[in-house]
Amino acid sequence: MSVVKSIELVLPKDAVYLAGSSIKGQVILTLKSTLVDPIVKVELVGRGYVEWNEETGASRDYSRDVICNNKADYVHKTKTFPVEDNWLSAGSHTFDFHFNLPPRLPSTFASKTGHIFYFLQASCMGREQILAKQRIYLMIQGTSDFHEENAFQKPLFVETEKKISYNCCSQGTICLQIHMEKNVFRPGERVIFTTEINNQTGKCLKTVVFALYAHVQYEGFTPKEERRTRAESSELLRQEANTHIAPFNATKIVSTFHLPPVIAVSGGARDGELMKTRYELVVTVHLPWSLTTIKARVPIIVTASAPVDSAGGQLLDGECHPVPESPELSVPNF
Repeated sequence: MSVVKSIELVLPKDAVYLAGSSIKGQVILTLKSTLVDPIVKVELVGRGYVEWNEETGASRDYSRDVICNNKADYVHKTKTFPVEDNWLSAGSHTFDFHFNLPPRLPSTFASKTGHIFYFLQASCMGREQILAKQRIYLMIQGTSDFHEENAFQKPLFVETEKKISYNCCSQGTICLQIHMEKNVFRPGERVIFTTEINNQTGKCLKTVVFALYAHVQYEGFTPKEERRTRAESSELLRQEANTHIAPFNATKIVSTFHLPPVIAVSGGARDGELMKTRYELVVTVHLPWSLTTIKARVPIIVTASAPVDSAGGQLLDGECHPVPESPELSVPNF
């Protein structure tokens, strides 16, 4: 029977930490009886990995698939707590700790191809044997060097126009416009845009879809250390408007997306990064009577600035986001 009743990590609830800020917390160790020569410590760990199968030939010969992978260690810090006289009595003991996060960390991330994850792990050892441990996963928001003055012209305006044939000999045009005050946003911020649709056809327009896409390029290596890349796109946010735009009429639709509180920042990958991400807002008008669609695309930039002073344990705009309860389903042990 273990002498340790419990070990608990105590942190601010639902905290989102910005790269370069400080993590402060406590380890509470509760013992059933006296423990001699204990080692009580807490570790901060950040890791990432990507992995996918790549066919070596043009034919679908699954026996010739090559596994491409890559991994990175972003942070590993340990604090071992001093124990007076090398023994702890029965009852509860509290140990305070803090870690300074490195200023350049990628955001917490999860997909079928890659993961970036951070955790704190508290443990108690006695006589070279682990008596108890607890692990808590963290939500880390990465930062970037992007400056808003590098953004596109403000306000932003995108237009696309398409000639449509319908009813055999009939033709018309549909003009799709997107207006935005800016295209640079921070995690958790609202993306507000106005869509104007001018329907110069004899048909009604009934469905408009608004979607925010993340385009991710992963970098990995074959067993022969040959560099490989893999591109994937996913739909982060989506809205669908059931409209009734009559023939030879126009309408405006104002839409709002709320970005997640933790999201990968835009831009090229730095040395040692596993992936780079870009974002795109896509507005699609469906035309079932012509078997075609009209799309307008706007590049979206997500950026986050490093904290001015990391000693204060700064949180990202005071916002919180729940830490996944079962990240073990997607996090490996290296």
